[in-house]
Amino acid sequence: MERASLTSEVITAPAAPLAREAPHLRRVLGRWDLVLLFVVAVFNLNVVPSIAANGGVTVWLWIISLILFFWPQGIAVIELAHRFPGEGGVYLWAKEVFGDFHGFLSGWCYWTNNMMYVPTIMLYFVGVFVFVLGAGHESLADNKSFALTASLLLLFLLVVLNVLGLGVGKWLNNLGAIGTFVAAIVLIGLGIVIWMRFGTTVTAADFRIPANSRFVLNSFGVICFGLVGLELASVMGDEIANPQKTLPGAVAWGGLLSGLLYIGATLTLLIAVSKSDISVLQGIVQAVGHMASRVGVSWIVAPFAFLLSISIAGIGSAWLGGSARIPFVAGLDSYMPAWLGRIHPKYATPYAALIVHATVSLILVVLNFSFTGAGVQETFQKLLSLAVVLQLIPFLYMFGALLKIAASATFVKGRYGKTTLLLAGFSGFTTTGLGIALAFFPAQQIKSLRSYEIWMFGGTLFFVGLAAFFFFVYGRRKAARKLAAAAAPAPVL
Repeated sequence: MERASLTSEVITAPAAPLAREAPHLRRVLGRWDLVLLFVVAVFNLNVVPSIAANGGVTVWLWIISLILFFWPQGIAVIELAHRFPGEGGVYLWAKEVFGDFHGFLSGWCYWTNNMMYVPTIMLYFVGVFVFVLGAGHESLADNKSFALTASLLLLFLLVVLNVLGLGVGKWLNNLGAIGTFVAAIVLIGLGIVIWMRFGTTVTAADFRIPANSRFVLNSFGVICFGLVGLELASVMGDEIANPQKTLPGAVAWGGLLSGLLYIGATLTLLIAVSKSDISVLQGIVQAVGHMASRVGVSWIVAPFAFLLSISIAGIGSAWLGGSARIPFVAGLDSYMPAWLGRIHPKYATPYAALIVHATVSLILVVLNFSFTGAGVQETFQKLLSLAVVLQLIPFLYMFGALLKIAASATFVKGRYGKTTLLLAGFSGFTTTGLGIALAFFPAQQIKSLRSYEIWMFGGTLFFVGLAAFFFFVYGRRKAARKLAAAAAPAPVL
């Protein structure tokens, strides 16, 4: 399997490093490993409460996003993985189609978004796990010290498992997917029972666009964010057994299951809990607890919360491990410190990138708690919104790549024809751009509009500017030093 090309552009990119053999990762992911990985990565119950809190109109947003964003995403992943196989995914695709800097920026945004998304998973885990401790402990989720300590412990566990390798870490991913399935079935099943026995207070009016649509706008970006994940397996391209045969079927099954689960979970939440009472951290367990008490099975709340906690840990493991492959490849390409490209001598995993990722994630949570005065739910929403913007930037490149390939005068059919690529590329690119723009509208949990916009605009500019620094300044200096060392005369003996 080919690796990312190590060639570089004249003037605009650093010179290529000296040739060396790239480390080899192990092929341990089969078809059903991928299907479960897609479910645990794409179907994230943690984003459902923040979306459902905006009412029934979000169901229409789910359907629109599934058609205009998710379907094109599946086409893009299969097509680009077919044309450009290898480790790196969105990084490799943007690099091959648009050039080195665009590849680096795409991979950088994909990685740094997860530095903020993984902490939201940690906070969500805390919000759910307190229900396992029994009644009366729910308020611990809003305690900053408790939330920070529990998040740190979970983050440490996930790093250790992923350093041990996907051969070990994938089992947490798989358990997370199974936990997600069971949790979703329990949630939706209880919703059906409640609807059949007691009816519902949800009416057609709840599915109309509200007079004040400001909060709904933010939901569209979060929905697009919730539907990403199909590209994750291609980021691990060198670790998939027989990827050309395995990937298309896994994408189809994982996408279908995730879409159905999202719509079902949103509808159930709206049936069970008033949208004004939905907590962005505890909404799912709130809904199950409310419905369980109505049908006389309140005992189910604690085991459900435990199962959902396992699911959330699996989500964190999938995104921590998958996105860490980006700086691993970038480290090999010498745009970032070379030590990011190191693999563990025993477990053959990108341990340095994993540790850096976890460290930055922890720092971001501490900064939000300590210096902005934000509560746990507001911190969750701010981290999530900035993660949405950074996460969707690589998808602009991904859909743009489809358009460029299809418009090429030398177009050669890969998996799909020109018309399919043009339609998927245009639909996905337009929807992605809209999702990014709408993420800058604050969600209901945001208390200060001014601090939110400073965080969003400042954070976006900071991370994009940092990418430019690493590529154009750090990378060039590093390449110049290597060339100088290579050109230096050998010492006279």
